[in-house]
Amino acid sequence: MRAAVLGFPVAHSLSPVLHTAAYAALGLDDWRYELHECDEAGLAGFVAGLDGEWAGLSLTMPLKRVALDVAAEVSPLATATGAANTLVLRDGLRFADNTDVAGIVAALQGAGVGRAGTEAGRAVVLGAGGTAQAALAALRELGISEVDVLVRSVKRAGELRAAADRIGSAPAVSDALADPARATAAIVGAAVVISTLPSGAADAIAGAGPDTVLLDVVYAPWPTRFASTAAAAGAQVVSGLEMLLHQAVAQVELMTRHTAPVADMRAALDEAVAVHP
Repeated sequence: MRAAVLGFPVAHSLSPVLHTAAYAALGLDDWRYELHECDEAGLAGFVAGLDGEWAGLSLTMPLKRVALDVAAEVSPLATATGAANTLVLRDGLRFADNTDVAGIVAALQGAGVGRAGTEAGRAVVLGAGGTAQAALAALRELGISEVDVLVRSVKRAGELRAAADRIGSAPAVSDALADPARATAAIVGAAVVISTLPSGAADAIAGAGPDTVLLDVVYAPWPTRFASTAAAAGAQVVSGLEMLLHQAVAQVELMTRHTAPVADMRAALDEAVAVHP
């Protein structure tokens, strides 16, 4: 069986490390996981050319929204968020799902967010793309209802607002991301900060402090300047590698129908990062 990660660009992806390690641990010797560069315009054609040997696709930027257009069936979560990072190919059907939400939830829970007896506090999300929409769903699942979303242009945040309505979230959306000083001020005092921005886009933003848990979904290169600044200010920083691991765990289970070998996947990821930090 075959599976792959698609995106544009996608050469940096560590998904092949995670999925290949899972297949080896599960004894799926006839499975292989590939990497293909594909943009939004090319996704439909790529999917149309797949045969019954394919089990599924992992989809990264900028494919998370258009993934819904090539699916015959969409999970309630992917429908609500308006984005999918997983396309399961089974019995001639194309099933779209969103495991980014599970990845964000697990990464933040590992840092103590949502723990019983702790206050939810306020969260700040940077960005308005498909991963930001998944972040809103994850925060709702963690019991955090006070959410600020920082974008560059409120007029271009229509899809995020629509996803928020479907999720049952009511974030305050502002264009503070257009000004690093305003974005920094918006972060001050936040209990949770999630940056869904591409590498370098948050470099000039600070504001996180000792009472903040900050998740930066970027994992290459790591640490980002945004994460380093937060760590220096005393914030608890969570690498995008944690989100990557846990969303891949859910993908492996969807595609293979086996329980994912989390320890083996984490070990392979740690080794890959140690070799190519």
